[in-house]
Amino acid sequence: VERWVTMLQGGNLAQVQHVVLILSGKGGVGKSTLTTELALALRHAGKKVGILDVDLCGPSIPRMLSVGKPEVHQCDSGWVPVYTDAQKSLALMSIGFLLEDPDEAVVWRGPKKTALIGQFVSDVAWGELDVLLVDTPPGTSDEHLAVLENLKKQHKVDGAILITTPQAVSTGDVRREITFCKKTGLRILGIVENMSGFVCPHCSECSNIFSKGGGEELAKLTGSVYLGSVPLDPLLTTSIEEGKDFIQTFPDSATFSAINSIAQTLLTSIQNP
Repeated sequence: VERWVTMLQGGNLAQVQHVVLILSGKGGVGKSTLTTELALALRHAGKKVGILDVDLCGPSIPRMLSVGKPEVHQCDSGWVPVYTDAQKSLALMSIGFLLEDPDEAVVWRGPKKTALIGQFVSDVAWGELDVLLVDTPPGTSDEHLAVLENLKKQHKVDGAILITTPQAVSTGDVRREITFCKKTGLRILGIVENMSGFVCPHCSECSNIFSKGGGEELAKLTGSVYLGSVPLDPLLTTSIEEGKDFIQTFPDSATFSAINSIAQTLLTSIQNP
């Protein structure tokens, strides 16, 4: 009965206030890292946050949040997400929880991937959330269409944040992602330039090893909002590898300020569309 009531009221996303997709045109730009750090920043701002990790071939967020491989339980409304804290303020669902062997490769054709994404979107009992962040695979493939179509059946999608690195090879791929958003009617909430300079931990000098300004230039060219830049930071890398909360551990770092600023701009944007 509870499951039918939930479905009639709008499905398992009925109590989710905002849904935001994290996109990139290519892999290796730090999309999962920024999804994780944005979720933590939003949680520290007092919000209840969920992460739906649908990067089927590279589900790395469970490790980044140090939740291991817990057993996924079911309730009357569907799968119960894994909570990363006792207060249940940060919830996560990832295909990484469903793989028996962490080294197992997901060698699936499109229809099987699409079916699992449909289940992930409709069958996770999120409960009350202020923001649900959806970490997607790289590119503009059928998986992205499956995520978007299944979400739109149940909930208004507030928009997408696009992640790029500064160099032209990366921004060129993200331009195709912008085209994808326009063709599917997905609002672009803004562009983030990740790996924007390397801050030396010894002398604090910033070296632009991947060039600089590509993300901001792309935003101007396409009429998109530029949300900010996040530098390469060894402290952030270490905290991600060890599953620590970077924002709590290094609150005085410039990288924290950058991530926190992006999170606050995101909140303002989705609350005042």
